[in-house]
Amino acid sequence: MRYKGISPMPKTKGKPPKKRISATKFRFGYLVHDVSRTRRTLMDQYMRPLGITRSQWTVMSALSRGDETGLMQVDLARLLDVGKVTVGGLIDRLENTGHVERRPDPGGDRRVKRVFITEQGYEILDKMIDVSEDLNQRILDGITPEELAITEDVLMRVKENIRKETMAAAHRPSNDDG
Repeated sequence: MRYKGISPMPKTKGKPPKKRISATKFRFGYLVHDVSRTRRTLMDQYMRPLGITRSQWTVMSALSRGDETGLMQVDLARLLDVGKVTVGGLIDRLENTGHVERRPDPGGDRRVKRVFITEQGYEILDKMIDVSEDLNQRILDGITPEELAITEDVLMRVKENIRKETMAAAHRPSNDDG
């Protein structure tokens, strides 16, 4: 069957097929992505008994890294690389369960609310840390402290290279400029 606009595959009678690109060239990116994805899935299973979803524990984790001034919703959205509406819904749910609260901005801008972890939120964070430490111990079984230190160092350098490349790419003219 021939589809409109699609040419048939050329016949290669007697010719060897063109060598295909090896998937091993993409192995690093695949492994980084797959380890992250499968760890998140496993973490979901471990967090489920605490009554907290992946998105919620991601918000709680990000808030816990902040300081005592809390975070503005827009900054949290930027940090998590999600939309403001998405973060707003997550904060609503976390606020309804008593894990976070919104407070007026001390700078006096009445439109701005800052998000803070509540005492109940810190209690769940302590449990999340215990679960996470247990899980990390299990998934790092058989990996020496030296191997882990090397892995972390390499990943931090890769992250920094990606950050630099992202900044450089943002300053390059696009192909649409003329």
